[in-house]
Amino acid sequence: MISLSPNIQNTSSSLWSEALAYIPGGVNSPVRAFRAVGGNPFFVQSAHACYLRTCDNEELIDYVGTWGPAILGHAPEAVLRAVVQQAKKGLSFGIPHPLEVEMAKKISKLVPSIQKVRMVNSGTEATMSCIRLARGATGRDRIIKFEGCYHGHVDSLLVKAGSGSLTFAHPDSAGVPAALAALTITLPFNNLMAVEEVFKKNGSQIACIILEPVPANAGLYLPAEGFLEGVQALCQEYGALLIFDEVMSGFRLAPGGYQELSGIHPDLTALGKVIGGGLPVGAFGGKAELMDQLSPRGPVYQAGTLSGNPLAMAAGLAQLNEMEHLDGWNQLEEKGMLLEKKILSAIDQRPLTFHRIGSMFCLYFREGPINNLDDAKISDTKKFAQFFHGCLKKGLYLAPSQFEAGFISLAHTKEVLEKTGDIIIETLGEIGY
Repeated sequence: MISLSPNIQNTSSSLWSEALAYIPGGVNSPVRAFRAVGGNPFFVQSAHACYLRTCDNEELIDYVGTWGPAILGHAPEAVLRAVVQQAKKGLSFGIPHPLEVEMAKKISKLVPSIQKVRMVNSGTEATMSCIRLARGATGRDRIIKFEGCYHGHVDSLLVKAGSGSLTFAHPDSAGVPAALAALTITLPFNNLMAVEEVFKKNGSQIACIILEPVPANAGLYLPAEGFLEGVQALCQEYGALLIFDEVMSGFRLAPGGYQELSGIHPDLTALGKVIGGGLPVGAFGGKAELMDQLSPRGPVYQAGTLSGNPLAMAAGLAQLNEMEHLDGWNQLEEKGMLLEKKILSAIDQRPLTFHRIGSMFCLYFREGPINNLDDAKISDTKKFAQFFHGCLKKGLYLAPSQFEAGFISLAHTKEVLEKTGDIIIETLGEIGY
């Protein structure tokens, strides 16, 4: 059994002090630091079903769900059993093994646009690899992304728009070369005219468009009718590739992700989250002739020592199989509808906007409509911070930022969802809504 250093008391306060001394900013991913809502983060000792148990021995209803992967809930028996069985056979091989093939077949079966798939270790690695493959396949350098769509900490994608919506981008992080960021064009989501204008001016230079079909990193908003269809048509007209980043939405909104619901088949798809069952994972795939341009068959290099890790493959397969067995996606839709009904009745006549698709949701502290990042940014983040801490005190854990989505799991029962709605209503009243 692993124990903490003797000078560390196992409480969030003492752990935070130790973390600040040894980990940059005290966290291994920035959003965990509570910078957007104030205060210090808590530490978790365990998680089960839809609950977290903090190091201060407090129980919280969890709607972060490891930022999406916990679609069955935390520590589901089917996944634990599969991981334990695989662990006894070996933790990692660095050699091909059967579960890689089984996962590839499962993904190709479920996702309409994927004929071949390669496993990687994170969503960031998946999007980075898609960009490289698109550039290699087209022989072009420039890419288009959209404001509010987050695709991991890839240099080419850590950019922000310039003074006008059609300007070339500037670095959004220290350490990103301006020359590299200049190859990325950043546009407002749901603005098809802006995409058309960029293609007219730079069409022969654009390798690809990458987007979240349902942006879930600026809260949650949906594509306008005809937007994705129009983007795909422009890509086809100008010979650019269309990349769907379904790291969030893949296997959560439907077995085949949002592309199954929309009927739009991108050239490449980045995946992650659910297919790891809670373990680090990523994947990307697409048409066979495109994927075959990857090494060792083709000229586009991509590699990873731990790619297709047997523990992650075992966990992910167990989770997907369990979702299919339980008709999980229909259950999640029902649970989402129940929570939506409860919240909509509570925010009627209040300056709030609630968005939901399937088991993903966001409560914005502003009136709608909200169709892009500029709309979302008008939200009252100070009120959201009050709301967040008010809910947390009552045992409800939501993402510590106005600009993150919430996630429902199969472990969230009707009683839990009703309680969630009651806590939200009570807290809104306390902060003057």
